[in-house]
Amino acid sequence: MQQTIVIQHKSGPNIAVRAVWWLFVGWWLSGVVVVLAWASLASMVGFPLGIWLINRLPTVLTLRPRSREWALGQDAEGRTVVAEGGRHQVAWYFRGLWFVVVGFWASALWMIAAWVLNLTVVGLPLAILMFNRTPFVASLYRY
Repeated sequence: MQQTIVIQHKSGPNIAVRAVWWLFVGWWLSGVVVVLAWASLASMVGFPLGIWLINRLPTVLTLRPRSREWALGQDAEGRTVVAEGGRHQVAWYFRGLWFVVVGFWASALWMIAAWVLNLTVVGLPLAILMFNRTPFVASLYRY
């Protein structure tokens, strides 16, 4: 029987620093990044920048670190293997079709709604959740 150990790593500032960041910088800077990301997506030349910005929205909003995951296990011959993990992704052609038909406009509405929720302290947890899911709304990309 093979056993696989999954190790998750998150690094970043503590919650107090993240709260101060949101209070003074994150709430307004995330709005700038939303506009830049969507404008970049609108131009085919800026598409890679738009995707890069969308993937960093949670960090811009609250300095939330991106988590990394490693799997430690053994291969069929008994050797120890360490691999950086990731989630299974939908095929690229479906993701591209999704973006062209739905993701382009849906991500704009999604990011605007998340940013408006971000302006209220009560809506902030939902805004963070929505910003974390923006890559999926735009292109079915899973973290």
